[in-house]
Amino acid sequence: MRAWPAPHVPALPGRGLPVRLHDTATGTVRPPQPGPVATMYVCGITPYDATHLGHAATYLAFDLLNRAWRDAGHDVRYVQNITDVDDPLLERATETGQDWRELADTETRLFTEDMAWLRVLPPSSYVGAVEAIPLIIRLIQRMEPSVYELDGDLYFSVRTDPAFGAVSRLPEAEMRALFAERGGDPDRPGKKDPLDPVVWLKARPGEPSWDSPFGPGRPGWHVECAAIAMEYLGVPFDVQGGGSDLVFPHHEMSASHSHVVAGAFASLYAHAGMVGLDGEKMSKSLGNLVFVSGLRADGVEPAAVRLALLSGHYRADREWSASVLTTAQERLARWRTAVAAGAGAPAEPVLAAVRDRLADDLDSPGALAAVDQWTTTPGTDPAAPAVVAATIDALLGVSL
Repeated sequence: MRAWPAPHVPALPGRGLPVRLHDTATGTVRPPQPGPVATMYVCGITPYDATHLGHAATYLAFDLLNRAWRDAGHDVRYVQNITDVDDPLLERATETGQDWRELADTETRLFTEDMAWLRVLPPSSYVGAVEAIPLIIRLIQRMEPSVYELDGDLYFSVRTDPAFGAVSRLPEAEMRALFAERGGDPDRPGKKDPLDPVVWLKARPGEPSWDSPFGPGRPGWHVECAAIAMEYLGVPFDVQGGGSDLVFPHHEMSASHSHVVAGAFASLYAHAGMVGLDGEKMSKSLGNLVFVSGLRADGVEPAAVRLALLSGHYRADREWSASVLTTAQERLARWRTAVAAGAGAPAEPVLAAVRDRLADDLDSPGALAAVDQWTTTPGTDPAAPAVVAATIDALLGVSL
């Protein structure tokens, strides 16, 4: 599957710093310690609706990591999936009377347009679940000592992974509640454990299916990401990323699928907070979404949207509002005025400060504050504005 075009990233003098990230699995901030090639997997969308600002905040967070790694001298191998066959997509297609493939194609195209508009660096590999079905089947075959059949469906036995639970570190009762809330079936009779996830769903009438050694059917959600990450990155890879709502069950289950066949998955698990509107988490079920495509249609600048989302720390749950956007637009105007002045304070301190803040668990509010300080500091260096503009572009993805 084709991703979106890459924006230009200006070269900066010197080199960035090693990045430290908060690891969900250990509860500590630590460096991922990538080699010359830094590797990252970020879970993609299920394309049954347009990209909302919760999605955008997550992908901007890991775009900062991508940019900081590149600035530090790493090549980056970044993989993202797209869940182009799953229950929510099929249910929405039925509701709207669309062919599920047409719906997936339409929303995937809209998502890539939104990401290009936001100047998010594209993944090296952008892989759909449908095209990955041969990989998924092979992984399930490798997992067979940990897989069992129930009325034609195949389940993964979580207790065959001694490390199960180490990613989320949640109590059993909370795992069960979240599993039920987020697509699992803990109460299905006949399962070995309530938390066992389905890896292959036998063909249902009216639903798409593919041939497999286990009979016709389609893959489960968690095994999709495990198979794609293992194939395109290998294990262990440096960072598994996504929204905080994916910690359990999705990232826990994906890791376990890999653990039982390869003994490893991600070296670090990083998660972005949720974006709310009027005091509620932004979600399709609540109908309180602000869509990126809607902001595009309203003529809002992508630079302002990036600044609005980056004004909060990526791990924090935060609110979107008209005032947040207005503040970002005012900041953008101040930055542009300062850069257009023709001279300014020396650029080296602001470049160093932005690098330092991003290296400290992607502290984007601190990075924005460093630029704010430069715009209010008098100076006469004619070369400074161009370097500051390049810093803002390369590291924050904001084109002035």
